[in-house]
Amino acid sequence: METAPNTRMPPCKGVNIEEASIGQLQQWLQDGKFTALDLAECYLERTRRLNGILKAVLELNPDALDIARARDDERSRGFVRGPLHGIPFLVKDNIATKDKMQTTAGSMSSKVPEDAQVVKLLRSAGAVLLGHANMSEWASMRATYYAVGYSSRGGQNRNPYNLAEHPGDSSSGPATAVASNMCAFSLGTETDSSVILPADRNAVVGIKPTVGIISCEGVVPESHNFDTVGAFGRTVEDATVVLDAISESPRNLSAHISGKDALKGARFGIPWKRVWERASFDQSTKVQYQTLQTLIMRLQDSGAEVIRVEIPSAEAIVPIDNGWDWDYPSKIGHPEQSEFTVVKVDFYNDVKNYLASLIVNPNNIQSLEDIIQYNIIHTEREGGVSGTHPAWPTGQDSFDKSQSSMGIEDETYRSALDFIRRKTRDEGIDAALRYDGELLDGLLVPVQADDGVAMQIAAQAGYPMITIPVDVGDDGVPFGLTIIQTALGEKKLVRYGAAIEEVAGKRPRPAFRNIHANNWMYTGVRPNELGA
Repeated sequence: METAPNTRMPPCKGVNIEEASIGQLQQWLQDGKFTALDLAECYLERTRRLNGILKAVLELNPDALDIARARDDERSRGFVRGPLHGIPFLVKDNIATKDKMQTTAGSMSSKVPEDAQVVKLLRSAGAVLLGHANMSEWASMRATYYAVGYSSRGGQNRNPYNLAEHPGDSSSGPATAVASNMCAFSLGTETDSSVILPADRNAVVGIKPTVGIISCEGVVPESHNFDTVGAFGRTVEDATVVLDAISESPRNLSAHISGKDALKGARFGIPWKRVWERASFDQSTKVQYQTLQTLIMRLQDSGAEVIRVEIPSAEAIVPIDNGWDWDYPSKIGHPEQSEFTVVKVDFYNDVKNYLASLIVNPNNIQSLEDIIQYNIIHTEREGGVSGTHPAWPTGQDSFDKSQSSMGIEDETYRSALDFIRRKTRDEGIDAALRYDGELLDGLLVPVQADDGVAMQIAAQAGYPMITIPVDVGDDGVPFGLTIIQTALGEKKLVRYGAAIEEVAGKRPRPAFRNIHANNWMYTGVRPNELGA
């Protein structure tokens, strides 16, 4: 008879570190309750107990304990680098680390010439790199219908709340690891939804910053127009400390963290048409909608004003009968309005430049054409041909579309980029934030109850978002409330995110429901030929 894995968090030198914040861990390190080496070993033991079922971690860092010892040595000499000194973390497998590990985007082996800039900054801040987290292979770029959180190197990542339900989008591994206490924080990446959705479905705080303020140097690219690195933490403060550490220039966002008193006099908009409207009539997310509406009333009781507003372009950019779909306009004859029109061209060019930078490339992969051919040759493992691997029923059809573009930035490409920016920025979020002659303090949106449409609008705009855990739905999967701001609006995001976090209460802990689940969990648009 199969036995359940031990899901109990092991104490660290007698201290219960489960759900501990970065600040709490730092205080215990300072007080000598345990060392950075002890802490790293405790998180690694947690990983050994759970990773067999969750597959959140793709590769462990063989140097992790040596790094922790070095941080302990510094501390013993009175040198503490900052709030992340000795704190263990994971990075998504598309974020380069120059060490004994590989950086592969979940796919083929390779060695990078140097750390990604964000990793350099975290090492400089004293954080301890435990390893690489699993992800949807190639950051969900390879197919239109695929198993969420699956990579050929890491296997099927699962949601620790309900292992039979999918863990989010391509940064699911980093989110799952934080949710299940395998590390103190982690880094993910987002092109469209890949930080916010996994955070929402794993009851962790996810911050996706304004595109451009965090370096993507050394990150396996998808689209330079939309890509960014984001942070996962169990609290708003934790994620904010991490965002401060990886910012190129000092921003001191942590100084803006505030309690629920900050809600007094705050004014938020709830965009109704195609966003909350969708959530209100979808019976499958009724619990989410009602719970979030109750939370909004509690925010009002705490002094906030919440106003129904509209995103003027909503009817033009959000299909009435579809949720998140980055190529929907092409399907109705308007590729000049499609996000994927831009992404497929960018990916073709950006990935070629990235591959040229590798110092070890055993398969001599130099281009998207080479990736496609590699997947075809190894189709039993990589599903390069449709129907040959259950994780990718449609094979690599998104890669094929990108290859067909040849990376040409033609008039359709330029028109799509202009359309997206105009409709999501000036005629979208910025317009919704302007109310009665003043700027609102943010837009409050669901993530899952509206099928991800508000999240997609913000991602296309390149604007910042934060999601705060709220509760667990009747399917056993967590959900939260998200704030959207305009460009460079991170100070308000963390200020009001922390205030909402205090009203919402502590995040729910993983229940490990359906712990022996072995199903495939698909996302995307199911092709007609695959059946209903």
